[in-house]
Amino acid sequence: MLDWDDAPVATAPTASTPMHVPPMIDPIVAMPRVAAPAARPVYAAPTPAATPRIPEASEFKLTPLQAKAEAGATGLEDITIGARRIQVDDKKIINCRADLNQLVPFKYEWAWKKYLDACNNHWMPQEVNMSADIALWQDPNGLTEDERMIIKRSLGFFSTADSLVANNLVLAVYKHLTNPECRQYLLRQAFEEAIHTHAYQYCIESLGLDEAEVFNMYREVPSIHDKAAWSLPFTQSLADESFHTGTPEADQRLLRDLIAFYVVFEGIFFYVGFVQLLSFGRRNKMVGVSEQIQYIMRDESMHMNFGIDVINQIKIENPHLWTPKFQDEIAQMLTEATELEIKYAHDTMPRGVLGLNASQFNEYLKFVCNRRCSQIGLKQLYPGAENPFPWMSEVMDLKKEKNFFETRVTEYQTGGALSWD
Repeated sequence: MLDWDDAPVATAPTASTPMHVPPMIDPIVAMPRVAAPAARPVYAAPTPAATPRIPEASEFKLTPLQAKAEAGATGLEDITIGARRIQVDDKKIINCRADLNQLVPFKYEWAWKKYLDACNNHWMPQEVNMSADIALWQDPNGLTEDERMIIKRSLGFFSTADSLVANNLVLAVYKHLTNPECRQYLLRQAFEEAIHTHAYQYCIESLGLDEAEVFNMYREVPSIHDKAAWSLPFTQSLADESFHTGTPEADQRLLRDLIAFYVVFEGIFFYVGFVQLLSFGRRNKMVGVSEQIQYIMRDESMHMNFGIDVINQIKIENPHLWTPKFQDEIAQMLTEATELEIKYAHDTMPRGVLGLNASQFNEYLKFVCNRRCSQIGLKQLYPGAENPFPWMSEVMDLKKEKNFFETRVTEYQTGGALSWD
């Protein structure tokens, strides 16, 4: 059985470049040339035999115009006739000066494979039958008040959470990842975030919930607000029009955002809701909602794994970014996030329900946090934490999920049941 989220632990993507990345030469597209500051220091890539001095961010200060020239291409540059063809070694995951409009040749095969896998796993919310959920929800004795609160709070968080993630992708991350195969996956991910938001709206509408109440919970319920408010500044930081990568300080800013959304938001903040809603399905309750959460969780697991691969690839190509000080900052981020999610668990589950209780989530979220730390090369923050929900490992077995979902998609595509009404 695969591990519970099937992501590599502190290892680089298999198709990544070696530690030393040669400098970019002869860019495909015409870009303005701005001379680098005369006194700007140059740092060699670290070697196993010696530990390089970690430069201070202040040593890399550039003017806005210089920073823009140092940053990577965008895909909007003028098209130059007669430019040479792109080579694999021209490609870099950030700060690449090669033509971003040319998908091939591939450098990061793992990114392209994830894109293809995501396409093969396509689904739509309307494929899921909600009739049993509607009947149970409308039955005054069908669910307890605590169970109903869990459903509404989970939908309240998720309904806007995926919009926040999509905004981060479209408004912040996409323009700063300078690799076309990675951008190809980002486009697919953005579409999937839209499907997830659609799915929550479908659940809310099917159950006859007050849509304004549920969608506005991130402005009304403190434990939901706090998670959304924690993440938003990272998007705001990268969406600033004056922001450009190309200096260690700016590149760390991008890396910080990627960790905040892929490792924290999708890798920690979603998991209380996942466990709670899947627990309904395990008891044959709210089976339609639970089925959609299975689809969503499969997608989110792939999103997170892609993000972790990107983070680790950036570290390989830019080892000077992963300073002890920066690692301490990331560890603090993960600690804060774990505490926020524990707070959310207690808020949504003041009493035991569905065989779950809030104290179990204290241990579970520390276990999840440890897993995330290992995946990006940090020491575990909660040594000895264990998983109190071993059944989640079965749910997260991607081989099992893939078989289930691929069978369903095949039936949908070949069953001859399409309606043209």
